[in-house]
Amino acid sequence: MKDASTQNQALAVHLLDHYAGRIARARRPYVLGLSGLQGSGKSSLAKVLKSEAQSRHWPTVVLSLDDFYYSRSEREALAQDVHPLLRTRGVPGTHEIELLLSVLAALPNASEKLPVTWPRFDKGRDTRSPPSRWSRATHAPRLVIVEGWAMGLKPQPLAALEAPVNALERDEDADSRWRKWVNKQLRAYQPLWRKLDALVVLQAPGWDVVRAWRSETEQALLARHAPLAMDATAMVRFLAHFERLSRHALATLPALADSVVEYDADRHVTGLSHS
Repeated sequence: MKDASTQNQALAVHLLDHYAGRIARARRPYVLGLSGLQGSGKSSLAKVLKSEAQSRHWPTVVLSLDDFYYSRSEREALAQDVHPLLRTRGVPGTHEIELLLSVLAALPNASEKLPVTWPRFDKGRDTRSPPSRWSRATHAPRLVIVEGWAMGLKPQPLAALEAPVNALERDEDADSRWRKWVNKQLRAYQPLWRKLDALVVLQAPGWDVVRAWRSETEQALLARHAPLAMDATAMVRFLAHFERLSRHALATLPALADSVVEYDADRHVTGLSHS
């Protein structure tokens, strides 16, 4: 059985081979979306894709949707103005999508004189890192990888929002105001999805597996004593914010993807298909 690094290397080579002709023909940076639910390994795969692409002399930039979360103070304002559940990062409406779009627009002209910078988000402290630690591009890339947990997702039909999917929605969003607001915000993400030249979806076996994967990630933060790392109880509540749209993603994203990578519960690749 392949270990994770060997598997990711093989997967990166396959994906870049598949898209190589399109990347070579593109007159501007080729934008590859990488969508995967929490704990699916999309960030690790994005790093390997970047390394492999650069070994092919394709300058590459990786943008993570997570780095564009609003700061804690900005989310506190949303919690006061819209709904208390927006204090928690993650759902559509808690990312500064306009900033991500402006970074994508600027990257083709990146240079030493016109550097492009974008945030880094510190999950251990649940807010953005200081600007001195932000990412920076000083050359136009050939390939841009945009990775995130909700990449490519479309809003749910309004009728699907009526029944709560878990205790958090039942008890803290009884009138469905939060989930309807979040669903409406997802419309603002559609211009970003339209910027993608191709979408690769990392498909987990199911929500229960995703929940276990995400808990493993938090254990790593706890092990290094990150200030706001979550214990098991806090993690259950945190993941409840994502459950609705994660289930929606599992059901709908494969049909919207250009490439689908299927995983089993141990994150071993069990299938790979291209549309």
